[in-house]
Amino acid sequence: MCAVEFVRRMRGASQPCLLRCDDGANYVVKFQNNPQHVRVLANEMLGSRLASLLDLPVPDPAFVEVPSELIRGNPPLKIEMGPREELCAAGWHFGSRFPGTPSKILVLDFLPDRLLRKVHNLKALFLGALVFDKWTCNCDGRQVIFWRSADDEGTAYSGFLIDQGFCFNDGEWSFPDSPLRGIYPRRLVYESVRGLQSFEPYLSRVEKLEPAQLEECVRGIPADWCGEDPAQLARLAEKLYERRRKLRQALVDAKNSSLQPFPNWT
Repeated sequence: MCAVEFVRRMRGASQPCLLRCDDGANYVVKFQNNPQHVRVLANEMLGSRLASLLDLPVPDPAFVEVPSELIRGNPPLKIEMGPREELCAAGWHFGSRFPGTPSKILVLDFLPDRLLRKVHNLKALFLGALVFDKWTCNCDGRQVIFWRSADDEGTAYSGFLIDQGFCFNDGEWSFPDSPLRGIYPRRLVYESVRGLQSFEPYLSRVEKLEPAQLEECVRGIPADWCGEDPAQLARLAEKLYERRRKLRQALVDAKNSSLQPFPNWT
């Protein structure tokens, strides 16, 4: 799809922008020349596809073409690198679908405890996410957004898992595991954990994945998004398949870590 309108810049170290596309929807777009790493785009697409495979709540990912005319006509479409600036690159970039029309939806990245406990998909957001983040070795803190219609003040929020750019250890495409990695700092989201069974069905979904499903997730990701060795993307899928059987022990190691994140695990 093609971007047709600049809406606004978004927060984040990758300096994404919200763009309206020719399908009528809005997308948070990360550019190939972002200040982090070009592999952030490959990570976002692969991570989003893998999360969808597990039926986790993630925004729809998309390939978004940003034409040079749109960039030239909108000065905020730029990348800032310290004192230096450059225009966002034209071409194909990663887009994450925004959960609605910006003027009609309320999107937050923090909720107080009383509202957090009422989020519709709390288990998928945090227990499913921990399984996913352990499996993919997400080396960033888990990023979540909460959203509802701006008109429905009394309605509970829904959530999306966003920002998969630091899965697979960022641009390294390696898996330096740690018991503390992936644990969300708000412990109340783990109050329902009683044991490994609390992480179902997400744990079993990963363990039952077939190689062909992972191969499908990497298909179509542009070589330009993969850095100097695009062939490494196929090897990354192979490593993910091998890691399926390590998840149960990874969760037990997290349980036994110094953080003690699961207060009700018996």
